[in-house]
This record gives sequence, structure tokens and C-alpha cells, in this order.
Amino acid sequence: MHLIIMRHGEAGWHTLDRERELTEFGRHGVADVAAQIAESPWRPEFIWCSPLVRARQTAAIASEILNCAVTEKDYITPDDDPGRCLDELIEAAPAQLMIVSHMPFVGSLSTLLVDGHRKGIPFMTAQAVVLEMPVAGPGCADLRAQFLP
Repeated sequence: MHLIIMRHGEAGWHTLDRERELTEFGRHGVADVAAQIAESPWRPEFIWCSPLVRARQTAAIASEILNCAVTEKDYITPDDDPGRCLDELIEAAPAQLMIVSHMPFVGSLSTLLVDGHRKGIPFMTAQAVVLEMPVAGPGCADLRAQFLP
């Protein structure tokens, strides 16, 4: 399985965190990273995204460039437990998937899959990493590539 984990693009401010929208700079960064992924051997077939506006907008831009379907998942928001996502990856993940979410979730999910812990690593906005896993599980992934805006 190839899994791409991507943080949403730069977002502006809003009184409701769930309603924050991408800035113009954020949109360009997402498009740049999606174009890099499209030219790579790790092009996803499906995208799972957080229901928050900035993640949905990021996924929509990536989907257009990568020509793949987007499904919202309510368990990949900023403070969700990456273990729940891991359970879904084990049960129902396609072989080539991109997840679009937020910090600290993307950092925690990455370290859970690569190192078997949830301490997390930092992601800049619109950054994406490629993980390769023979099977989905804690500590089963290898970092293969990263894409930066």
C-alpha cells in the first residue's frame, strides 16, 4: 500500500476554526504539491479528507489535478486519534490513497505508521509524505518521499 499524508494548504483566520478557508497562497501551494505528486510514481486513486473547510478545499484542488474521487471522513480532524484512522486503513483502505488533514493529526498518524508511536512530527502547510506499507499497522511503514510547496 502507498499512502500519501498531506496537510491542508495555508488557511486564513475565521472565528470558527471549522470554517477557515485557504488563502490564495495556500491554493497555489496545494496545486504545486499535487502537480508534483501527479508526476510521481505514487499517484493516488482515492482521497480521504477531513470535513473542515480548508481540508475539503485542499482535497478538491488535489482531486482535480490527480483525477481521483474524494471522500470526507469525520475521524481525521486536527485532534482525532490516529488509531481510529489506522483501524480504517486496516479494514478498508485502497492500495493507493491520499489523506488530507491537519496538524497535529498528520504528524501523529505518520509517526504511528512509521515508528509505532503518536508523538508526531511537524508538517508545513501543503506538505505531503509518501509512506509504503506491506501491511497497515503501527511501525509498518517506510517513508519513501516528501513533496513541498
